[in-house]
Amino acid sequence: MTHVIRAATPDDLQHLYEMAKRTGGGFTNLPPDRKALTTKLERSAEGFARTEDAVGDDLFVFVLENVATGEVRGTCQVFSSVGQKWPFYSYRIGALTQHSAELARTFRADIINLSTDLEGASEVGGLFLHPGERAGGLGMLIARSRYLFIAAHRARFADRCIAELRGVIDEAGGSPFWDGVAGRFFGMTFQDADEFNAKFGNQFIADLMPKHPVYIAMLTEAARHVIGMPHPSGRAAMRMLEVEGFAWENYIDIFDGGPTMTVRTDQIRSVREAQSQTLTAIDAGLGEHAKGEKRLASCGHLAGFRAAYGWTEPRDGGVAIDPDCAAALGVKEGDPIMHVARW
Repeated sequence: MTHVIRAATPDDLQHLYEMAKRTGGGFTNLPPDRKALTTKLERSAEGFARTEDAVGDDLFVFVLENVATGEVRGTCQVFSSVGQKWPFYSYRIGALTQHSAELARTFRADIINLSTDLEGASEVGGLFLHPGERAGGLGMLIARSRYLFIAAHRARFADRCIAELRGVIDEAGGSPFWDGVAGRFFGMTFQDADEFNAKFGNQFIADLMPKHPVYIAMLTEAARHVIGMPHPSGRAAMRMLEVEGFAWENYIDIFDGGPTMTVRTDQIRSVREAQSQTLTAIDAGLGEHAKGEKRLASCGHLAGFRAAYGWTEPRDGGVAIDPDCAAALGVKEGDPIMHVARW
């Protein structure tokens, strides 16, 4: 059964809404709100339609489609440059060391500072896979297709890339980090703040959040415990990011305290190792228990971008792929494709 990653269209609104309702909260890039999702799809269409080959304020939304049934079973997003419309805030964990000569003691206090260090970076996010499809490498297909899109349109993305992982959410849908830090200043529950941010952005954080450092030792134990920790459902995503070269450099989300991973864009493994070649053959002999290597392949420009798994083999100075992959990508002999190893 073949699945393909393609650009989302207005017809995917209901699919995205149904997936958004399954996220369980704290998923800012996929809010369960039709109006907010419609706005995202409109912005994505504008990004795909923009012809200037330079970094802009673009959002690209993709969906995972079952080629056989037409069902949409997953989604992901890429932002070309965060912080263009309003500041992009993070907390950065730091330290303050002070020495007392009278006591002959040195005190080191861990602190969190409100920061816009990551402003201007590209962001990969909004990844969701239907629970019934979490097998067969489809999560990897969704995640890594974003890097092939970046590689194919490199001039449209910044030199640094980030990924925000959802933080720990309790059984009631609240955030221990929010309750221990921002919630004390805003008079809003985590769910209310998260929903507001998804719809209108986080400028209200800048308006109301104290600008002074927050001493971690003064937070509740529950808040301290979840700083920099991903939601249990995001641990696999964190491992995938680390394999791609992302690292946690003490940046955390201002809402739930989840880790924000960073990497130099050109050092993303899938970007670095992607090969661009001409499709020289479509061979039904390629496949499992036969010859060939299963790889992630992509083709197309902007809204025409598509990505799928396929069996490949170097041939005649280019690459051969199996018919199912060729059909999913909509390519023929002589077309350019990009591919990278599956790992």
